Amino acid sequence: MENLLTFLRSDNFLIGLLVFNILLFILFLFNNRKLRKLRKAYLEFMNKLGHGNSIEEMLKDYVNSVKDIEKREDEIEKYLVRLDNTVDKCFQKIGVYRYNAFKDTGSDLSFTLAILDKENSGIMLNGIYSFEASNIYAKPIEKGKSTYTLSKEEEIALDRAIHCKE
Repeated sequence: MENLLTFLRSDNFLIGLLVFNILLFILFLFNNRKLRKLRKAYLEFMNKLGHGNSIEEMLKDYVNSVKDIEKREDEIEKYLVRLDNTVDKCFQKIGVYRYNAFKDTGSDLSFTLAILDKENSGIMLNGIYSFEASNIYAKPIEKGKSTYTLSKEEEIALDRAIHCKE
């Protein structure tokens, strides 16, 4: 132990320590120079890859544009939900049945028209044609039923509207 302490206090140890520090400093300078060259080459490569523009700036712009697109996508999804809710209330189903109301008219000039929404609610129009006059009657339809009595022709038009493809 005493030999070690003597060696640590000697000039040889201090000279060796100084030489070691000088080598470390030279190694630091060498690595620093290589790092600068590498950084310069990296920046030149990135500028060439970006056609004169910084790739980093291009990536930042790209990320910002993706965020803008995501924001617009959210707005579009909200709009579509509102649109779906509106469409459910619109008339979507139509059933028509033409018939001859009176045997003396000679043609199927009378008609019934059922116009329904998704919930099978809407209106029933019945147009009756005769030589003397034409009349149109309307009946409300709620969930496939009417509070008024439906004729067989109106029931056919209602059935056609309810079972049409959505």
